[in-house]
Amino acid sequence: MPARTTAAWALRPARLKDIEAIAELRATVMRPDLERLGRYDEHRVRQRLRDVYAPEHTSVVVADGEFAGCVTLRPVEDGLWLENFYLSPTLQGRGIGTAVLRSLLARADEEGMAVRLDVLQGSAARALYERHGFTEERQDPIDVFMVRTPTR
Repeated sequence: MPARTTAAWALRPARLKDIEAIAELRATVMRPDLERLGRYDEHRVRQRLRDVYAPEHTSVVVADGEFAGCVTLRPVEDGLWLENFYLSPTLQGRGIGTAVLRSLLARADEEGMAVRLDVLQGSAARALYERHGFTEERQDPIDVFMVRTPTR
């Protein structure tokens, strides 16, 4: 099988009208892990996104000119909180998530900001975060909370 190449991608500011596309993507991406944890709820998975959606801190990932995902990098008291980082399953494994994460972390490093996030227990995404310097701070039965200190 030939190696997959990274699609052309860009980030654009999120808009209020992006909320439903992002909520649908969240439901699709999170479903396997939430089902594995016995926590999937068809309505709740979308509503939780709607309840916290902050377009002013969210970027939409556009790949080959199409909506491909999103990521929120929200300022918090002690740095930045990375959340709602979802990429269309058809584009996963092509280096886009890594490239997006690298660009966000470079910005955080320039600002000297720590970045925190949480990932579901057993999620494959944890390995991506660990490859980029995130370490576990704590965990509970559902989530693993991670931090990455700025590098120079």
